Parts: sequence; structure tokens; C-alpha cells
Amino acid sequence: MSQISLPDHAGPVETIWHWLYIFICAFVFLFLIAPILVIVPLSFNAEPYFTFTKEMMSLKPEAFSMRWYEDFMAKEIWQRSIGNSFFIAFCSTILATVLGTLAALGLSRSEMPYKGLFMGLLISPMIVPLVITAAGIFFFYATVNDYIPLTGTYLGIILAHTVLGTPFVVITVTATLSGFDHSLTRAGAMLGADPTTVFFKIIMPLILPGVISGALFAFVTSFDEVVVVLFVASVEQQTIPRQMWAGIRESISPTILAVATILICISIVLLATVELLRRRSERLRGMSPG
Repeated sequence: MSQISLPDHAGPVETIWHWLYIFICAFVFLFLIAPILVIVPLSFNAEPYFTFTKEMMSLKPEAFSMRWYEDFMAKEIWQRSIGNSFFIAFCSTILATVLGTLAALGLSRSEMPYKGLFMGLLISPMIVPLVITAAGIFFFYATVNDYIPLTGTYLGIILAHTVLGTPFVVITVTATLSGFDHSLTRAGAMLGADPTTVFFKIIMPLILPGVISGALFAFVTSFDEVVVVLFVASVEQQTIPRQMWAGIRESISPTILAVATILICISIVLLATVELLRRRSERLRGMSPG
């Protein structure tokens, strides 16, 4: 709050702009948070409607219920979807973390040629519209399907989600390596440590916050992804976002709101973890967490 406080010597124009700035920030924040504020209370609606009933507006206890969360826990199709989502997200996160970390370490080396070109290629899945990426993956899978069956398989979805999650790992690890003191690795080598020991004893502990942050972003990206799944998955690989998409199109049920609320809680926990890791990384580099 001290960063947006009004200075003592501020004139009328600065004062007006100060309060206008706060109003714009509050409006943008409310615009972003409003859908969540609507979804969460509706998920506790006792009636099978997507609207606030008169009883809910009156805050009567009988208007609220956990029936949609119980419905989510009871139905097999939701349980299978959440199992598929966690399995695919976990596997793709492992692959994206390993590949992204290796790529970031390679790009951090001074003798690496065409760094900008390779960085652009690595983060291109973040820039290209997702539907175009999904269509490209589908046609590529269809081309190689006679040799390696990827369409309609867990392996195909995991590889596709790895492509989408790797850029997040590359960016976070590269940011961590920007303040890395390479004299530490040279000191380790001069003391007789082999490259593997230098990596696990010196490099990895220092870049670990960036690696974990990138892994969390890759996990969330895979867990929340639906477009690629619609293109390359079969009925057997039903994930939570795809089941929510099918539920909206086929049978409108407030169970979808309960699932969305659970996903919001998971996202909040992961974002809080990322923020804690960011602060730890800045402390390790001798910076004051902002």
C-alpha cells in the first residue's frame, strides 16, 4: 500500500490522478474476480437452477446445500474424469519440467548460438492461438498414426500437453538463471566435482524455486486444457474440462458449478505456492521480495 500512497507534496492534479488510478485498479480487479464471486455461491444452491433464488438472496439456510458436491463425488463419470486429469497432468508436468529445465540451461550458456531464435521457437505454443496448435497436433498425429498410434491415446494427450507446458518451465527457469553466479560452478569443478555433482549440488538447489514454479504452471495448463483434448482424445480419455464442456452442452447441472469451485480452490493453492517460491527465490538471490 505504501507504493500507491499519495505523497505529501502532491497537488490537485496528482491527487485526482491518484484516486482515479485506484478506482481503475479496483474496477479491473472487480471485473476479473466477478465471475468467481458468482460461481461459488451458486454451487451451494439447493435448487437445480443457475440463478439466485429468493431464498438465497434472503440468506435462508434451507436455500443452501452440498447436494451438487455430493453428486460430483457419487458419479463415476466425474471420478473417472478427475483421475484422467490428474494422471495426464502429472505425466505431462514431469516431461515438461525435465525438457524445459534442460532447454533453459542450454540457453543460459554463453556459447549457445541463435538464442533468440530457439527461445522464440520454445515459447511459440504460448503465442500461437490454441485452436491452431490443436489442429496442427491433430493432423501430425493423423500422419504418424500408422507408425505410432497417438490419436485417442493417453500418450498422445500427454505429449500434446507437454508441448503446451514446456514454455512455462523455460521462462521461469531462465528467469532464475538470469541472476545465477556461474563462478560457483567453476569453483565446484576446480575442487574436483564432476558435472553431475555440480548440477545436483550447486545448480539445482539454486534454480529449484524456478523449476517448481514452472512445473506448477505446466500442471495447471494441462489440468485446465480442453481444446487439444477435444481434438485428439477419445471417450476413454475424458478429462474434467472436457466433461464440463460436455455437461454444458448436453445436460445443464449445477454440478458443473461445484466442479468449477473445486478447480478455483486448487488454482488458489497453486498460485499461493508459486508466490511463496518466488519470494524464496528472490531471497536466495539477495533481493528483497516485492
